[in-house]
Amino acid sequence: MPPLSDIEIHRALAALPGWSRKGEALVKAYHFANFPAGIAFLGRVAEVAEQLQHHPDVDIRYTKVQFALSTHDTGGITSKDFVLARAIEELAAA
Repeated sequence: MPPLSDIEIHRALAALPGWSRKGEALVKAYHFANFPAGIAFLGRVAEVAEQLQHHPDVDIRYTKVQFALSTHDTGGITSKDFVLARAIEELAAA
């Protein structure tokens, strides 16, 4: 799967509030009331990521969970990253 062009990434990010590009990854941080709530959310994301066979890089800092999405074997951002970002957004909205 080839990486997306800068224009494709920019257009797709317009539909994902709060997500941004940092180098060759899509990033967003989510904040929770407490540590267990953040970990529970991460567990739900892990289930979806496993189904999609596309796994995020995750940084947990107490009540903040930050995701970085990149297609490592391609060396850039692909449509797989946007599929996972939309899935994470759906979980956050639920």
